[in-house]
Amino acid sequence: MRRIKLILSDIDDTIMPKGAPCVSERTRAAFHAALDAGLAIGPASGRGFAQLAPFFADDAACFSTAITTNGLEVYHAGERICVQTLPHEALEQTLEALREIPRSGLIYFDGAHPVLVAGDRADLAQRMPGYAAACSTASQLPDQPIIKANAFMAGDALTTEEFCARLSDAAGALDFDIPLPGYLNIMPTGWNKGSAVRYLCDYLGIGLDEVVVFGDAGNDLAMFNVVENAVAVANATPEAAAAARWHIGRCDEDAVAQVIECIVAGTWEPEA
Repeated sequence: MRRIKLILSDIDDTIMPKGAPCVSERTRAAFHAALDAGLAIGPASGRGFAQLAPFFADDAACFSTAITTNGLEVYHAGERICVQTLPHEALEQTLEALREIPRSGLIYFDGAHPVLVAGDRADLAQRMPGYAAACSTASQLPDQPIIKANAFMAGDALTTEEFCARLSDAAGALDFDIPLPGYLNIMPTGWNKGSAVRYLCDYLGIGLDEVVVFGDAGNDLAMFNVVENAVAVANATPEAAAAARWHIGRCDEDAVAQVIECIVAGTWEPEA
């Protein structure tokens, strides 16, 4: 294995257990140990950059390098070096399709603030209760560019896979993936976490074989597919586990922090 120069990790259920307000002190300490060793490190998340600070107890060093919004924003040294926006017409096509699917809807984000533009707050609460509690409502999409949006479905008229396929057919300029049941990330066609990892590696002048990525779910598959050292936590979905080359312990056991500590010490011996 070549010397690792970049470490990226999904957040939810990878380094931050479900229900936890932030990552553990051990995880933050491991991030700092990597930084002190000269490595680039940060999250690769579906969350927007404006949402990250509380997850790291306002420790900005832990996310000064980051892939956020499922790859649509890329940061290094606190500077946004790449941004992709969602095509407005394709989002309108998505809204039209959602009107035909019971108990479905769409939210977009104004910074860290969620805005419910289609669907019912109670249905959103079944998938993302925090967003449902915090969101405002709007009757239409804004005129300004949107970076982050998500579709949701609380009913059982369709499986999540069928839901994803319906929206993909309706809006050809968008890609959709599945971070959790009944909830979809939305990206411009051809852009995702994997595209963002490639972009960041090119920016840093390093190879994809000098990167380690950690994840647990469907929205991590794109980066698992481009990075040789793809690592799944033990609580990963079957799809993510199958796509990963290496496998470690659970999120709630600080498994990622343990591996980062070993990478810094030069003692990591990955297990398939």
